[in-house]
Amino acid sequence: MNLVTVSGPPSSGKTSVILKTIDAIKMKGLKVGVVKFDCLYTDDDELYRKAGVPVRKGLSGSLCPDHYFVSNIEEVVNWGINQELDMLITESAGLCNRCSPYIKDIVSVCVIDNLSGINTPKKIGPMLKTADIVVITKGDIVSQAEREVFASRVNSVNPKAVIIHVNGLTGQGAFEFSTLLRDKKNEIETVKGKELRFPMPSALCSYCLGETRIGDDYQMGNVRKIELGDEDDK
Repeated sequence: MNLVTVSGPPSSGKTSVILKTIDAIKMKGLKVGVVKFDCLYTDDDELYRKAGVPVRKGLSGSLCPDHYFVSNIEEVVNWGINQELDMLITESAGLCNRCSPYIKDIVSVCVIDNLSGINTPKKIGPMLKTADIVVITKGDIVSQAEREVFASRVNSVNPKAVIIHVNGLTGQGAFEFSTLLRDKKNEIETVKGKELRFPMPSALCSYCLGETRIGDDYQMGNVRKIELGDEDDK
Protein backbone atom coordinates (compact mmCIF):
# COMPACT_ATOMS: atom_id res chain seq x y z
CA MET A 1 0.00 0.00 0.00
CA ASN A 2 1.14 3.53 -0.75
CA LEU A 3 0.86 6.02 2.11
CA VAL A 4 0.49 9.74 1.41
CA THR A 5 0.53 12.46 4.08
CA VAL A 6 -1.32 15.67 3.25
CA SER A 7 -1.06 18.69 5.53
CA GLY A 8 -1.43 22.44 5.34
CA PRO A 9 -2.77 25.55 7.07
CA PRO A 10 -6.49 25.78 7.92
CA SER A 11 -8.91 26.31 4.99
CA SER A 12 -6.21 25.95 2.36
CA GLY A 13 -8.35 23.46 0.41
CA LYS A 14 -6.88 20.10 1.47
CA THR A 15 -10.14 18.14 1.42
CA SER A 16 -11.26 19.53 -1.94
CA VAL A 17 -7.90 18.72 -3.52
CA ILE A 18 -7.93 15.18 -2.12
CA LEU A 19 -11.47 14.49 -3.35
CA LYS A 20 -10.67 15.63 -6.90
CA THR A 21 -7.42 13.68 -6.85
CA ILE A 22 -9.17 10.50 -5.68
CA ASP A 23 -11.52 10.77 -8.68
CA ALA A 24 -8.47 10.70 -10.94
CA ILE A 25 -6.87 7.79 -9.05
CA LYS A 26 -10.06 5.73 -9.22
CA MET A 27 -9.93 5.96 -13.02
CA LYS A 28 -6.86 3.74 -12.81
CA GLY A 29 -8.83 1.07 -10.96
CA LEU A 30 -7.08 1.67 -7.63
CA LYS A 31 -8.76 1.52 -4.22
CA VAL A 32 -8.13 4.61 -2.11
CA GLY A 33 -8.98 5.30 1.53
CA VAL A 34 -8.66 8.37 3.74
CA VAL A 35 -8.08 8.97 7.44
CA LYS A 36 -8.97 12.49 8.50
CA PHE A 37 -7.27 13.98 11.55
CA ASP A 38 -8.70 17.08 13.19
CA CYS A 39 -8.86 18.84 16.55
CA LEU A 40 -12.39 19.37 17.88
CA TYR A 41 -14.83 18.73 15.04
CA THR A 42 -14.97 17.71 11.39
CA ASP A 43 -17.63 16.52 8.99
CA ASP A 44 -15.18 16.02 6.13
CA ASP A 45 -15.53 12.28 6.67
CA GLU A 46 -19.11 12.58 5.41
CA LEU A 47 -17.84 14.15 2.18
CA TYR A 48 -15.50 11.22 1.63
CA ARG A 49 -18.23 8.74 2.52
CA LYS A 50 -20.61 10.32 -0.01
CA ALA A 51 -17.88 9.94 -2.63
CA GLY A 52 -17.67 6.21 -1.86
CA VAL A 53 -14.27 6.46 -0.19
CA PRO A 54 -13.44 4.27 2.84
CA VAL A 55 -12.80 6.77 5.62
CA ARG A 56 -12.08 7.06 9.32
CA LYS A 57 -11.59 10.18 11.43
CA GLY A 58 -9.68 10.96 14.60
CA LEU A 59 -10.10 14.00 16.84
CA SER A 60 -7.14 15.04 18.98
CA GLY A 61 -9.22 17.03 21.46
CA SER A 62 -6.92 18.83 23.88
CA LEU A 63 -3.80 17.21 22.44
CA CYS A 64 -1.57 18.67 19.73
CA PRO A 65 -2.93 17.21 16.44
CA ASP A 66 0.63 16.64 15.23
CA HIS A 67 1.51 14.49 18.24
CA TYR A 68 -1.86 12.75 17.96
CA PHE A 69 -1.10 11.88 14.33
CA VAL A 70 2.27 10.31 15.10
CA SER A 71 0.85 8.38 18.06
CA ASN A 72 -1.80 6.80 15.86
CA ILE A 73 -0.27 6.46 12.40
CA GLU A 74 0.81 2.83 12.91
CA GLU A 75 -2.76 1.80 13.74
CA VAL A 76 -4.02 3.84 10.78
CA VAL A 77 -1.68 2.01 8.40
CA ASN A 78 -2.83 -1.34 9.78
CA TRP A 79 -6.43 -0.29 9.09
CA GLY A 80 -5.54 0.54 5.49
CA ILE A 81 -3.80 -2.79 5.01
CA ASN A 82 -6.84 -4.63 6.42
CA GLN A 83 -9.06 -2.69 4.00
CA GLU A 84 -6.82 -3.92 1.14
CA LEU A 85 -6.23 -0.35 -0.06
CA ASP A 86 -3.84 0.45 -2.87
CA MET A 87 -3.36 3.93 -1.43
CA LEU A 88 -4.08 5.48 1.95
CA ILE A 89 -4.20 9.26 2.27
CA THR A 90 -3.96 10.85 5.70
CA GLU A 91 -5.29 14.39 5.93
CA SER A 92 -4.07 16.45 8.84
CA ALA A 93 -5.92 19.09 10.77
CA GLY A 94 -5.16 22.65 9.74
CA LEU A 95 -1.79 22.70 11.45
CA CYS A 96 0.21 25.52 12.98
CA ASN A 97 3.18 26.81 11.02
CA ARG A 98 5.73 24.99 13.19
CA CYS A 99 4.24 21.50 12.81
CA SER A 100 6.17 18.68 11.15
CA PRO A 101 3.82 15.81 10.29
CA TYR A 102 6.01 14.08 7.71
CA ILE A 103 7.72 10.69 7.82
CA LYS A 104 10.92 9.76 6.02
CA ASP A 105 10.36 7.76 2.80
CA ILE A 106 6.61 8.55 2.84
CA VAL A 107 5.21 10.89 0.16
CA SER A 108 4.51 14.21 1.87
CA VAL A 109 2.28 16.95 0.50
CA CYS A 110 1.76 20.50 1.74
CA VAL A 111 -1.33 22.37 0.52
CA ILE A 112 -1.13 26.14 0.63
CA ASP A 113 -3.35 28.78 -1.01
CA ASN A 114 -2.58 31.92 -2.96
CA LEU A 115 -4.75 34.05 -0.67
CA SER A 116 -2.73 33.38 2.47
CA GLY A 117 -0.31 36.26 1.84
CA ILE A 118 2.83 36.77 -0.19
CA ASN A 119 5.11 36.25 2.83
CA THR A 120 3.32 33.17 4.15
CA PRO A 121 5.83 30.65 2.69
CA LYS A 122 8.56 32.21 4.83
CA LYS A 123 6.40 31.87 7.95
CA ILE A 124 5.79 28.13 7.54
CA GLY A 125 8.41 25.79 8.97
CA PRO A 126 9.01 22.05 8.38
CA MET A 127 5.45 21.51 7.11
CA LEU A 128 6.42 23.38 3.93
CA LYS A 129 10.20 23.19 3.96
CA THR A 130 10.39 19.36 4.11
CA ALA A 131 7.45 18.51 1.80
CA ASP A 132 7.99 16.48 -1.38
CA ILE A 133 5.12 18.15 -3.21
CA VAL A 134 3.60 21.60 -2.66
CA VAL A 135 0.07 22.06 -3.98
CA ILE A 136 -1.00 25.69 -4.46
CA THR A 137 -4.75 26.29 -4.50
CA LYS A 138 -7.18 29.17 -5.23
CA GLY A 139 -5.13 30.30 -8.20
CA ASP A 140 -8.32 31.20 -10.08
CA ILE A 141 -8.91 34.12 -7.71
CA VAL A 142 -5.58 35.90 -8.30
CA SER A 143 -3.77 37.07 -11.41
CA GLN A 144 -1.16 35.09 -13.32
CA ALA A 145 1.56 37.42 -12.06
CA GLU A 146 0.49 36.86 -8.45
CA ARG A 147 0.49 33.08 -8.99
CA GLU A 148 4.02 33.18 -10.35
CA VAL A 149 5.33 35.39 -7.55
CA PHE A 150 3.73 33.20 -4.90
CA ALA A 151 5.13 30.03 -6.50
CA SER A 152 8.55 31.68 -6.59
CA ARG A 153 8.34 32.40 -2.84
CA VAL A 154 7.44 28.76 -2.21
CA ASN A 155 10.38 27.61 -4.33
CA SER A 156 12.78 29.86 -2.42
CA VAL A 157 11.71 28.13 0.83
CA ASN A 158 11.69 24.58 -0.56
CA PRO A 159 13.64 24.37 -3.83
CA LYS A 160 13.54 20.55 -3.89
CA ALA A 161 9.74 20.22 -3.87
CA VAL A 162 7.56 19.72 -6.91
CA ILE A 163 5.18 22.69 -7.12
CA ILE A 164 1.81 22.14 -8.76
CA HIS A 165 -1.36 24.22 -9.03
CA VAL A 166 -4.68 22.46 -8.37
CA ASN A 167 -8.18 23.92 -8.45
CA GLY A 168 -10.23 22.23 -5.73
CA LEU A 169 -13.53 23.30 -7.35
CA THR A 170 -13.00 22.31 -10.98
CA GLY A 171 -10.35 19.65 -10.45
CA GLN A 172 -7.93 21.27 -12.86
CA GLY A 173 -4.46 19.91 -12.14
CA ALA A 174 -5.76 17.01 -10.00
CA PHE A 175 -4.92 14.35 -12.59
CA GLU A 176 -1.35 15.62 -12.92
CA PHE A 177 -1.08 15.67 -9.15
CA SER A 178 -2.37 12.08 -8.88
CA THR A 179 0.44 10.83 -11.11
CA LEU A 180 2.98 11.99 -8.51
CA LEU A 181 1.49 9.96 -5.65
CA ARG A 182 1.50 6.35 -6.83
CA ASP A 183 4.87 4.61 -6.69
CA LYS A 184 5.26 0.86 -6.26
CA LYS A 185 8.81 1.39 -4.99
CA ASN A 186 7.40 3.18 -1.93
CA GLU A 187 4.76 0.60 -1.00
CA ILE A 188 4.79 -0.24 2.71
CA GLU A 189 3.36 -2.80 5.09
CA THR A 190 4.08 -0.85 8.28
CA VAL A 191 5.56 2.44 9.48
CA LYS A 192 6.93 0.92 12.66
CA GLY A 193 10.56 1.97 13.09
CA LYS A 194 10.38 4.80 10.55
CA GLU A 195 11.44 8.30 11.58
CA LEU A 196 9.98 11.77 11.38
CA ARG A 197 11.65 14.13 8.94
CA PHE A 198 11.90 16.82 11.60
CA PRO A 199 11.42 16.82 15.42
CA MET A 200 8.02 17.77 16.80
CA PRO A 201 7.47 21.19 18.43
CA SER A 202 8.84 21.12 21.97
CA ALA A 203 6.12 21.49 24.59
CA LEU A 204 5.99 20.14 28.12
CA CYS A 205 5.10 22.89 30.55
CA SER A 206 2.61 23.46 33.35
CA TYR A 207 0.03 24.74 30.86
CA CYS A 208 0.33 21.53 28.85
CA LEU A 209 -0.66 19.68 32.01
CA GLY A 210 -3.78 21.76 32.68
CA GLU A 211 -2.55 24.85 34.54
CA THR A 212 -4.67 27.96 33.86
CA ARG A 213 -3.20 30.54 36.27
CA ILE A 214 -0.86 33.19 34.90
CA GLY A 215 2.46 34.18 36.44
CA ASP A 216 6.02 32.97 37.07
CA ASP A 217 4.93 31.11 40.19
CA TYR A 218 2.79 28.78 38.11
CA GLN A 219 5.18 28.25 35.18
CA MET A 220 7.45 25.23 35.07
CA GLY A 221 8.94 22.91 32.49
CA ASN A 222 9.76 24.00 28.93
CA VAL A 223 9.15 27.76 29.10
CA ARG A 224 10.66 30.44 26.85
CA LYS A 225 10.57 34.13 27.77
CA ILE A 226 10.50 37.05 25.34
CA GLU A 227 13.52 39.39 25.30
CA LEU A 228 12.23 42.93 25.74
CA GLY A 229 15.51 44.67 26.55
CA ASP A 230 16.37 47.07 29.34
CA GLU A 231 16.17 50.39 27.49
CA ASP A 232 12.91 52.22 27.04
CA ASP A 233 11.68 52.66 23.48
CA LYS A 234 12.07 56.18 22.21
